[in-house]
Amino acid sequence: MMADDIATVQKEFDNLNEYSIQFNKWFAKTIGVWPLPSSTSKLEKIMTRILILFCWITTLFVTISSLLHFTLVKEDIIIKLKSLAPISYCFGGGLNYAVLLYRKSDILYCIEHMEVDWKAITKTADRQIMFKNAKIGRIISCCIAAFVQISAVCFCTVLGVFKRTIKIGNESMEIHVLPSPTYKIPVDTNPGYGIILGLQFLTGYIMSATVVIAFSFATVFACHTIGQLTIMVTWIEEFINRPQEENKNVHIDKISVIIKHHMRILSFLERAEHLLSPICFMEMFKNILSICMFSYCILAEWSEHDIRILTTYTFAVMNLIFSTFLICYIGEILTERCKEIGNMVYMTNWYQLHDKDILNLIMIIVRSSVEYKMTAGKIMDMSVITFGNIIKTVFGYLNILRQTTML
Repeated sequence: MMADDIATVQKEFDNLNEYSIQFNKWFAKTIGVWPLPSSTSKLEKIMTRILILFCWITTLFVTISSLLHFTLVKEDIIIKLKSLAPISYCFGGGLNYAVLLYRKSDILYCIEHMEVDWKAITKTADRQIMFKNAKIGRIISCCIAAFVQISAVCFCTVLGVFKRTIKIGNESMEIHVLPSPTYKIPVDTNPGYGIILGLQFLTGYIMSATVVIAFSFATVFACHTIGQLTIMVTWIEEFINRPQEENKNVHIDKISVIIKHHMRILSFLERAEHLLSPICFMEMFKNILSICMFSYCILAEWSEHDIRILTTYTFAVMNLIFSTFLICYIGEILTERCKEIGNMVYMTNWYQLHDKDILNLIMIIVRSSVEYKMTAGKIMDMSVITFGNIIKTVFGYLNILRQTTML
């Protein structure tokens, strides 16, 4: 069954690596983040630079305009705090975009590393393990993309397209309100409002695309690593359980392949950590602030009983909590799976092997004992415990805000 699936995918795609990173490539290309190979034409390089420039102009225009409105316009403190939620999301997304552009070489290295792994693994059973993990990574990436983009579209649509009822004295009137307020830009007229809303929709897509790209890369890289570690476990078991009369040169080659493969996995993890660490840091900072502010918006809007607005804010909070949990869980899984290699080797019948074989296996145990941890800016470890601490921090700040503004 699995072999048939692999054959079908190979017919549809150039290679199986392309299958595993397809969603990453789609979103990364739309905002110019996808690394271009050396064979890329000059026209495509120019178009990519124009696309990046357009994304930056759009993002900076919306973010700076909203920041100026937040800083300079005198408004009620509750209204100001409500406007801080989309501003924090855009600010964090902009920093993520800058990191993704700056780390293009790391993205290219990891993609090429995965491609080499797909070519190097030729045994059917091993390729099935890789395909299974690639499929899981692809499904999770698809779910992330759908969840994040639907959340962004719903937020911009509900807060920007639908009119809101406001009370001025004894009169009620319906007006359009932008998802993120702007500073001294006339939006009362239809063309002006439509243009600004369109730019905010584009900014929402760009910012959410940076989240999709970062988290889908983390997911795909993690699933690929788990697949490689699983294959390595299989190889070690085969090596230990091999016939004792096997040719000496053959088993020397086997243990050397296992050790080299282990070093390749660790090298891949190190480069992936170099790419994802600053992104994780910005995501944690952005998500703490955004969850806190969107939750505050729910409390502020509760008395109005507007189901559309409340649902939109709730969906945004769920999206942020889900993405935070996912990246923390990925970090925890990678740490545990890297530990398992050393533990698994130790639990085998290594004492029945020859002295040289035991020494070779000890090298793997020692290297596995150096704990791998996915971090956010080398400051905090990505783990389920960290996720719990983040949620506690968010609701601590939310309680302070609620008491300060007397909601």
